[in-house]
Formats: sequence, structure tokens, C-alpha cells
Amino acid sequence: MTQQTASILAWFGQFGIDEAVIRQILEAATRDGVDDADLYFEHSISTAVGLSDGAVNRAHTSIDLGVGVRVVVGDQVGYAYTEDLSRTSMLRAARTAASVARSGGAPTPIATPYSAGSDHYPVHRYWSDVDLSERVPLVRAWESAAFARSDEIIRVQASFGDTDKRVLIARADGSVSGDYRPMTQAHVSCTAERAGQRETGSYNVAGREDLSYYDAARQQRLVENAVDRALRSLEAGKPPAGEMPVVLAAGSSGILLHEAIGHGMEADFNRKGISIYANQMGKRIAPDEVTIVDDATLPGARGSLNVDDEGSKTERTVLVEQGTLRSYLHDRISARHYGVAPTGSGRRESFRHPVLPRMRSTYMDAGPHDPQAIIASVERGLYCETFANGSVQIGAGDFAFYVRHGYLIENGKLTRPVKDVNLIGSGPKVLESIEMVGNDLEIDEGGWTCGKEGQGVPVSQGMPTVKVRNLSVGGGR
Repeated sequence: MTQQTASILAWFGQFGIDEAVIRQILEAATRDGVDDADLYFEHSISTAVGLSDGAVNRAHTSIDLGVGVRVVVGDQVGYAYTEDLSRTSMLRAARTAASVARSGGAPTPIATPYSAGSDHYPVHRYWSDVDLSERVPLVRAWESAAFARSDEIIRVQASFGDTDKRVLIARADGSVSGDYRPMTQAHVSCTAERAGQRETGSYNVAGREDLSYYDAARQQRLVENAVDRALRSLEAGKPPAGEMPVVLAAGSSGILLHEAIGHGMEADFNRKGISIYANQMGKRIAPDEVTIVDDATLPGARGSLNVDDEGSKTERTVLVEQGTLRSYLHDRISARHYGVAPTGSGRRESFRHPVLPRMRSTYMDAGPHDPQAIIASVERGLYCETFANGSVQIGAGDFAFYVRHGYLIENGKLTRPVKDVNLIGSGPKVLESIEMVGNDLEIDEGGWTCGKEGQGVPVSQGMPTVKVRNLSVGGGR
């Protein structure tokens, strides 16, 4: 047992959880024979403050505590949870989960030994040790800095949030894993007005970090980007419509990679034959310059994990290597189905939710091209800088994305700003039509959350500058 796990186990001792209790609950869950079972204990303390219209008018702290019990028999999963950590309530949850799971078959499980010890987000100070008097001055300073940057800013909203989360995962094979998972996020939104026209711009940052994350440079970037985006929107026009070359900017363009391609790499969609990539393993699906990675080991990244929510060690998983599909994202159920090791991708929103194969930090590796050379190669096209949201059909990979800010590319140069752009296309076809990959990989620092089957989990994403041969472009929301 690692020092981290021992520390987390001791933490849950204040709620009456020890090794003897864990064994008793697992015995109840596995009494009649199962393929797999685990307990997922979670305790979190979250604090948030918010400012708008010159006043700090929101502040709250919430505490969550409970355990989820999962039992697996074949492909059948039984799941139950309780917010009451009494033995009676936990035993009831274990028996309920086992009863639900036992309607399935029982193939032989694959051994997946666990090794631990990594810490991808060390902190020097817990968020629960940070007083509210240290949080409030931050949002006030961001408001003041935004107003000082431009006389055209008429309204500022700012928020700051953080969480101390501790999880303890106990498995039927006897392994116990503990993890302390910090999280923080800050957001600034500015409204600018010029000649009766009003526009809004915003920026946010997030990470598994402590208070030292908010150094002077990050706070300046948070405010300046929010202000500049609002001001640029006052000048931006509508984009031309039609098929054209598109250059995806480094950083937040990774949302397109995440949604249009990444979800199709999650193993449950492939195991069920839903994903377009279900029969593509080992086949070429993109040009040689394209390597796509899902990585849980990036230091301090919002999507990083030391262990996943099944207790599996996390890793840097190469999904597409030089254009060839090499791996899916596996939890233990899909790993057993495919006869491979888990990739540490089993995730859940909380103890109230079952595990699903999920992305962590998804990005495209850097390529050989200078970003300016990529832009210079386009005679007429669109440069997409910040994305707001999008939708995708997992089976076909068809997507529609909303781009908040961008620029026209004319004669190899960025010219006038554009806003409210719609991109429509197919994820697999976008992969195939990538022509140039930049050498400027950037992991976006924003507070992204990925939704799947009603569950939201924190993720990161990134891209280098990438040129796509053509996409359908339209204006308007």
C-alpha cells in the first residue's frame, strides 16, 4: 500500500471506514460468485465565490460523502450507492448491486495487477486550508483589472472555485487505491459597448492545482483575454459560407478532436459496434503526420488522474500513431472483452454513477510545420481560434461546432475578425483531410467538462495548429 493510499484510508477512518469494514462489504457483494466488484468511497469539499455588478454576491461551500458499489458478472453491471456510510446501509447497497448483476453470464476475468506511486498533481496546501478572505480579493482584483484595461468595458463578472476530493477504491482482488484530487477553476466574463452595440467575451482557467496556480502571469492572461475577446467581437463580422480550407488554432481547437474523434475511440462504443472505428483497429485512418494521444499523466492538468475510478494505474495512451489506429480507451470491462490491459480510462462523475470508458487529456501530437507557414499556405479560408460548443453523432462521426472567434485568411494572412461561425463535417473525414500539422502543440488551460450518458467529468484537450483541406462553414448561431 502506497503512502498516498494509507493517508486516504486514514482519512476515511473518521467516517468509520477501515479494512475490516471494506472486507465485509466486498464479501457481501461477491458472496455468490462474480467476475469483478469494487467499492468507490468519495469525500469532497467544494467552495465557490462569485462577483457581478461590483459586488461579491455569491459564496458557498458544499460537502459530499458516499460510496458506490459495483458488481460485474459478464457484461452485466449492478450498481448501487449510498450517502449513509453505516454498515447496514453499505451492506444493503452491496446486496442490491450483486442482485442486479447476477442476471448475466460469467466469463473468466483477465488478471490486471495494479501498481501505484505516481503523483501528477502534487500540492503544497489543501484548498480547505485557504480562507475565504484569500479568495474574495482575487475576484475583486480581476474586476478592477478588466475595467482598467478599456473604457468600453461596462460590466464584469468573475468567479473562483475549488475542490478537495479524496477517493478510496477497494477491489475484489484485494487491492486498495487512494487518491487526493484537487481542482480549481476561475472565470472572467466582460461586456463591452460601443455606439450602442454590446458584445461579451470570456476566458477561464482550470487545473488540479493549489493556490499557487494563480501566479501573476495567469491572472493577467485571464483578464486580458476576456477583455480582448469582448472588444474584438465589436469589430468582427460574419464569415463567408461554403466549403473552404480551415486552419484550427493551437489549444482550444482540441474540442473538435475531443468530440468528433475522441468519443469514437472509447471502447464501449466500439464493443457495442456503435463507433465508426469499431472495425478499424490497425488500419490507417489519417495521414502520417497525425498522432492522437489521451494522457492522464500531464502535470496539473484538469484531465489528469493518478489512478482511474476503478483503481487502475493511468497512462499516456496512443490512440492513433502516425495515422494508424492503435488503441481504444478501456475500462476493465472492455479490456476483458478485447483481451487487453485497461488503459486507466474508467471514470465516473461521482459515487452516484457507474464507471464508463472516458477521455482524460486528449490531444494531437506536434507535427513538423511552422504555424505561420500553415497560414501562409491558404489563399482564402478560415482561421478558427475559440470554440464555444458542439454536437456529434458517435456512430457516423458527423458534427456541428460553434466557433465564437476567428479570422479570415486572405492571401496567406489573417485579415478581419469573424464571429459566430458554424463548422459542419465528419470527424473521420476531417482526419483524412488534414494536410499540415504544426509544431506548436498547446494544451488548453480551460475548464472543460465532458458529458456522456448523463455524467460530467473534468477533461483537458489540446492541438497544434492544423490545416484541414476543407470544411463546411456557415454564419449565425
